[in-house]
Amino acid sequence: MKELKLIFMGTPEFALPSLELIYLSSHDLSLLVVPQDKPSGRGRKVQYAPTKKWALEHNIPLVQPKKISDQSFLEQVEQKSPDLIITAAYGKIVPQPLLDLPTYGCINLHASYLPYYRGSAPIHRAVIDGASYSGVSVIRMLPELDAGDILMQEKEDISPLDTAGTLHDRLAARGAKVLLRTVNAISAGTVTAVPQDHELATYAPPLTTEDERLDWNRSATEIYNRIRGLNPWPGAYTLMNGKRIKVWQAVRPAGGEKKPEAVPGTILAVGEDSLTVATGSVPLTLLNLQPAGKNAMNAGSFCCGYRVETGQVLDGEPEN
Repeated sequence: MKELKLIFMGTPEFALPSLELIYLSSHDLSLLVVPQDKPSGRGRKVQYAPTKKWALEHNIPLVQPKKISDQSFLEQVEQKSPDLIITAAYGKIVPQPLLDLPTYGCINLHASYLPYYRGSAPIHRAVIDGASYSGVSVIRMLPELDAGDILMQEKEDISPLDTAGTLHDRLAARGAKVLLRTVNAISAGTVTAVPQDHELATYAPPLTTEDERLDWNRSATEIYNRIRGLNPWPGAYTLMNGKRIKVWQAVRPAGGEKKPEAVPGTILAVGEDSLTVATGSVPLTLLNLQPAGKNAMNAGSFCCGYRVETGQVLDGEPEN
């Protein structure tokens, strides 16, 4: 196995375990590519991407192109003479001129068991859908969304108690190991590419504000899955008296209960540490909520502080 000269393209927390393993390997991490800094949050302050912070701490050469299709960026990459370009949650389709530069092409680490959940939100969508498993896949890159040949992949079971956050962390750690094994196999000339079955492909589009809003007409299981699929970011919400209330945790619905004769969204019971709401099927018990501008709190504290009573309905339009 020979040492490869690598360029790494990645942005969020998901990419960090992979970046760290590549850095500690026998291969040469010659450049990190990160999108340009953008303001975020209420104060619109510029926040560095997690991978940029890491690169600055480890004195890794860093470039932040405005567009990865710009000729000036392509020339920078060409000057590095990379053997392989690696992407992990970079968030952009890589153009053909960039794909053609490395000796061994470009590979991508994707957080799903492809061809399922192609796209930008595979972890969230898998949990929201109540999927029993996800996984990680390393693929040859094409100028097409997550459609390249599979080089290595592994499945990861999803527990009914998992959130997007817990699944994210496991996939990030597992993906880093699978990615490094793939790089080593490419170096040794032992990697095998397997075409995806495109007829089985499913998609994980970006989350929208409407995805975050709970629909109490849905079944309790669907609502439960949406709550955990949006935890810890961006959070599912419902409405009370026109104000947004985020819902962070609920009790997994049990079988054998009867559907109450109440409008979905009606508060059925207020407990010391819980709040039970009617759904399109059986009732759902909420455990942790967060009013706008406040910290998250257990449902009992929320009910006490906001004078929640049975019979109220979680519905309506948000205030402007």
